[in-house]
Amino acid sequence: MKKNYLFINIIALAIIVYSCANKAGGPTGGPKDETPPRVLKSTPINGALNFKKKEIQIIFDENISVEKATENVLISPPQLKQPDVKGNSKIVSLKFEDELLDSTTYTINFGDAIVDLNEKNPLKNYRFSFSTGNEIDTLKISGQLVNAEELNPMQGIYVGIYKENSDSVFFQKPFLRIGKTDENGNFIIDNVKAGKYKIFALGDINKDYYYQPGESVAFIDSLVTPSFRIEEMRDTVWKDSITVDSVRTYMGTRFLPDSVLLRFFKESKKRQYFVKYERKQAQSFSLFFNTTAAELPVIKPLNFNWNGKYIEQKNVTLDSITYWITDAEVYKIDTLDMAITYFKTDSLFNLVKTTDTINVFMRKPKVNPKAKLPKTEPKTEFYKFSTNANASFDVYNPLIFKFDAPLANVDFSMIKLVQKIDSVSKPLAVKWRQIDSTLMNYAIDYKWEPEKSYEITADSTAFRSIYHLESDKFEMKFKIKSLDEYSSIKLLAEKFDSLIVFQVLDTKDAVLVSKKAQKKGTKFEFLKPGDYFIRAFIDSNNNGKWDTGNLVKHIQPENVYYYPKKLNVKANWEFEETWDLYSTPLLEQKPQELKKDGNKKTGE
Repeated sequence: MKKNYLFINIIALAIIVYSCANKAGGPTGGPKDETPPRVLKSTPINGALNFKKKEIQIIFDENISVEKATENVLISPPQLKQPDVKGNSKIVSLKFEDELLDSTTYTINFGDAIVDLNEKNPLKNYRFSFSTGNEIDTLKISGQLVNAEELNPMQGIYVGIYKENSDSVFFQKPFLRIGKTDENGNFIIDNVKAGKYKIFALGDINKDYYYQPGESVAFIDSLVTPSFRIEEMRDTVWKDSITVDSVRTYMGTRFLPDSVLLRFFKESKKRQYFVKYERKQAQSFSLFFNTTAAELPVIKPLNFNWNGKYIEQKNVTLDSITYWITDAEVYKIDTLDMAITYFKTDSLFNLVKTTDTINVFMRKPKVNPKAKLPKTEPKTEFYKFSTNANASFDVYNPLIFKFDAPLANVDFSMIKLVQKIDSVSKPLAVKWRQIDSTLMNYAIDYKWEPEKSYEITADSTAFRSIYHLESDKFEMKFKIKSLDEYSSIKLLAEKFDSLIVFQVLDTKDAVLVSKKAQKKGTKFEFLKPGDYFIRAFIDSNNNGKWDTGNLVKHIQPENVYYYPKKLNVKANWEFEETWDLYSTPLLEQKPQELKKDGNKKTGE
């Protein structure tokens, strides 16, 4: 018996020692937990009727946390006061701050907010609903939201409905029910009551759930009537991320409409206001406005009188204006005091005339009084200009001259353009053309011959500015590229429409050139070899540019289409294609290489 007890004690001790050694060695590990939290029960139950309390609790099978509740949790009808959402241990609680409406179905979409505490596995798109009345509304409206100009999906945008038939309701009160777009622009509006609805998307800057001027929007022209039908459905079972295991068919409920397409846009009108002034040199100053202006500001000098002795340099949109002062007595004044009258947007988005007083001064460089001045002769100051000429010049380009101050005079006898043939110079006529009204931009037009060499020279003093500065000597040699270095694209519209405008895009979705469609084909010449994409839009108002929509006038943005493939064009090669803009479904048109976050374009 003693031997037996001794043997048993030795075995027990060995087990204890092994167990302790195994613990000291650390856990052996196991498969990572990738299972999201699971709901065990809730108060009330999901789908409860006649629930009038303002707090719900949901209990899970493990400890959880609530991540970014204000971003992830969406409640319909929308709540003007955000509910208090908390996660504690295994319980998620939500307390309403707004009063609950009678006979209304409430939907809480938690998005990805609920995660397990350790591995942060999200319970994706968990939805909880209850009704304050005798029934739960069960219909749904779903679809997709894309940027109207570039067809990129819009994420995180509210899509909502109204029972009222008038558009004015969108300006007056919050949505009746809402959904929110995911990363692919898809949205679902749950628990909708039978009826007819208007539908809008809203870039809701101030979170009041109805339209304010300046916010981005989308709308459809007709009312939607939610419904459902029972039909055969398919469910794909995957072995892994790329291999299909099986396809299961079953009878299920399809809620309609499920393919509402909304094209999101921001109206061209923006708040207008004065941004700043600049005076980088004594002879000129610039005024900057944040957006397109209808007319130039009116300037009233306060401590000077320029008597029309100035030149206005303005851009097309009138949001940047530079004034070149020709009177030396004026531009020698350190600070120019003036009143400027311009249009500014008020709180109601109306343009009203506003007058500001500004003191336009020039910042002078700081001089160190202890610094020793260099013992050199002062350099001659020349009238400066630049050109687009370079060693290898495009066959279609004019020579552009850009001066750093308005031009007063040009001596054409001092400008020589020649074609170099072997060692002989053939003189050519100089066709001088003013590009704009600023007296600062000019061109020399010539029909260049491919693979030929040219030279342009200008003697010193050929150009003189309004400030009596003269140009230095200038010389530039350049050779025209061979036609073999270019590519071309010819597009024919299978269903021709004179309002079609074709656009050639680069790999960043930026427009390189636009041309109106021609019945016999639209040709884009002198393209550099490389990758291109094609877009088209229907120029409804025939003004040559893509136009956004207008909510008040109920005008949709102009329709945009993408050629579905990338074009890799090679040197000395022409790509020709007949394109049916409507053969590929709109949301499948944009090439994958160009797809990106549409929110960046609209600024949402």
